[in-house]
Amino acid sequence: DFDKLGTQGIYLITGDTGAGKTTIFDAITYALYGEASGKYRKSDMFRSKYADNATDTFVELKFECKQKQYIIKRVPRYERAKVRGEGTTLQNESAELTMEDGRIITKTTEVTREVEAILGVNKEQFTQIAMIAQGDFLKLLLAETKERQKIFRDLFGTGRYLRMQEKLKADASQLEQQRGQAGRSIRQYREGIR
Repeated sequence: DFDKLGTQGIYLITGDTGAGKTTIFDAITYALYGEASGKYRKSDMFRSKYADNATDTFVELKFECKQKQYIIKRVPRYERAKVRGEGTTLQNESAELTMEDGRIITKTTEVTREVEAILGVNKEQFTQIAMIAQGDFLKLLLAETKERQKIFRDLFGTGRYLRMQEKLKADASQLEQQRGQAGRSIRQYREGIR
């Protein structure tokens, strides 16, 4: 429960190798985006090979963004015990996002799209910004300027300022062209006076 850590928003998760740090990152990232936090882990690795076939596998995350609370539950694809009869069957991947107004979104791709809209960042940006693990902060610092700008623009919602800057630049360019035309016209009239 991260609420117990206060509202500063920066936490250090530390521990010995194998203590479960990456499991926490994977659980949060999988809940939000349906993918592991790292490149080398896949969602089919989330279920322990020692889990009983009757044990359900899922992650549920309650989170708050802009003073609104959401609950998300995702189930990875895995083999489970049949409800009727003996043996196992394949449990398909599923997702469910409960919005603050009580509305429920259930398709995995729609849930991911809605999470991206709520948080304002995609999975790659989220893992670079919100869950900087084992030297990934250095990657953010060393990222190309354009990529870093895009990440911070998306994070802080400053896209409108970029659009305004581009419009002002276009307006200035147009005014410069008009000034050049006016200057040429003035020179032409001045030369005609002679």
